Amino acid sequence: MMSTTFWIGLSFGIAALLLIMMWSVRRHQSPILNIECDSPIDKLMPSLSGLTLGSAIAGNSVELLENGAFFDVLIERIRAATKTVHFETFLWEEGTLGQRVADALSDRARAGLKVRVTLDATGSKKVGKAARQQMRDAGCRLVFFHKRSFRNLGVLNDRDHRKLVVIDGREAFVGGHCVVDKWLGNAEDGKHYADISLRLHGPIVHSVQAAFSENWGGETGELFVGDDVFPELKPAGDALIHAAYLKPEGSAPAVKILHHTAICLARKRIWIQNPYFIPEPEAIDAFGQAVKRGVDVRVLMPSTSGSDNPMVQHAGHRNFEKLLKCGVRLFEYSHTLLHQKVMTIDGVWSAVGSSNFDDRSFDTNDEITLGILDAKLAQQIDGIFEKYVARADEIKLEVWKNRGLWHKTKDNAFYMINELL
Repeated sequence: MMSTTFWIGLSFGIAALLLIMMWSVRRHQSPILNIECDSPIDKLMPSLSGLTLGSAIAGNSVELLENGAFFDVLIERIRAATKTVHFETFLWEEGTLGQRVADALSDRARAGLKVRVTLDATGSKKVGKAARQQMRDAGCRLVFFHKRSFRNLGVLNDRDHRKLVVIDGREAFVGGHCVVDKWLGNAEDGKHYADISLRLHGPIVHSVQAAFSENWGGETGELFVGDDVFPELKPAGDALIHAAYLKPEGSAPAVKILHHTAICLARKRIWIQNPYFIPEPEAIDAFGQAVKRGVDVRVLMPSTSGSDNPMVQHAGHRNFEKLLKCGVRLFEYSHTLLHQKVMTIDGVWSAVGSSNFDDRSFDTNDEITLGILDAKLAQQIDGIFEKYVARADEIKLEVWKNRGLWHKTKDNAFYMINELL
């Protein structure tokens, strides 16, 4: 009969092997990225889209929609749909806004349209029983991404963080807005958040539809085809756009490659607005190299008092000193949550979507980010940066180095678990 010591040793051995296997999988999905190139970003759209497993598509129009006004436009367009509505989001909570969206989707389903809704099971657990039942009774097909079950035990940490809508296969919305009452208003106080989403027309809508179909097919097995969902789309504007959303097995996800490559290609300016800014070491090095090239690197984010999750801000604080020493300028906004997830490069190119600047978004979550070559849009986004940074506090290196011990302790403690926050 085998001894207790043997079984304890065997258990520890199996546990160690599993940890090594998990580390190995993550290591292959998170290679240390690097790039050398002298060409400006506006000449490299085919490279950016190819590296992120997509294609740069010309002939699109882009309309920037800010704060609560986004939902006025979105709900109006949902109610104008004639064939199909595809809706996907991470966070939906019961409330005034949730009821407005549920009513619009239910109205279209009762009119005989195909209405498909994908909600993340974790983020939308507070959607409310009444809204769920209303939509299903109206004929909406509602599914939850990775709901808690034995079948999903190995993927419960993988969340659908995308926020997108496709109407009749001809019009799309992509950005950061969530279906929660705090996204109403105009970021006028701490109870109303700031955010950015885009309204799109043109051939890029097919790419957004493809992103929706990925998780829909994975959850339901249903594939949809035909003019109601993938109609022929003629040019609608001058913007050149590609969509990054794929997560190839055994390699870095497209959204991570997109952000890192864009930073390495910048020659004049990198302005980032992101609510959860926790860059990895190679990203910090890339920022430092950009500063050495003469690039103006600035990051605008909420402070701990302005955030909906102060633990994440503390995790980000852990690397502030290194960033500041590299020459990156950091700004914290305390008045409300700045939820926009955007980056502009050299005043001509923009990244807009659902991705936070952290390990969870880059390595784990399902995200979508659009890379857009359109100087007018980049200037609009930079204008929003300037609007909020005027009321923000810039972090200075010497002051930051002298922050309190308790502050530093929290920074290091939360950084250790940042991928779980």
